[in-house]
Amino acid sequence: MVVVGTRIDNRLLHGIVATSWAPQSGATRVMVIDDETASSPVLKDAMKLGRPAGMAVSVITAATALANFKRNKYDHQKVFILAKTPNIFLELRKNGVLFNELILGGTLTYENSVRITNRAYVKKEDIPVYSELAQLGVTIKSMYTTKDNPIDVMAVLKEKGEI
Repeated sequence: MVVVGTRIDNRLLHGIVATSWAPQSGATRVMVIDDETASSPVLKDAMKLGRPAGMAVSVITAATALANFKRNKYDHQKVFILAKTPNIFLELRKNGVLFNELILGGTLTYENSVRITNRAYVKKEDIPVYSELAQLGVTIKSMYTTKDNPIDVMAVLKEKGEI
């Protein structure tokens, strides 16, 4: 299995991901990892409606994702992973799922957060998670579309005195 893209996005699989991010990555599978969405048949079905042409879509819990990766379920696939929080990606990385870049896309505007861009915020309680990902060799960039200039998330956090 090859992870060809990772993205934090509060909307998970939506138009920009389905028409730009996933296709440009060369993915054969889009994996949405979100416990709430995976546990709701209505949300899960709605998410699958956004399936990019020619790609499989999995909408699964974090526990299922880890189990599937450990069983090498996706060995012959190129996977683009979407989640709402950085914690999922840290857990994947700690469990041997290799990826070198994490894109911070659109997030909600949170109280007690750091503004990275007009569309991307980092919760202060998540800063240690981002820092640990960076220490594990993951480059963290904020980009809403594939044509945006990448913003170095860790540099912004450092510039703002958060790390």
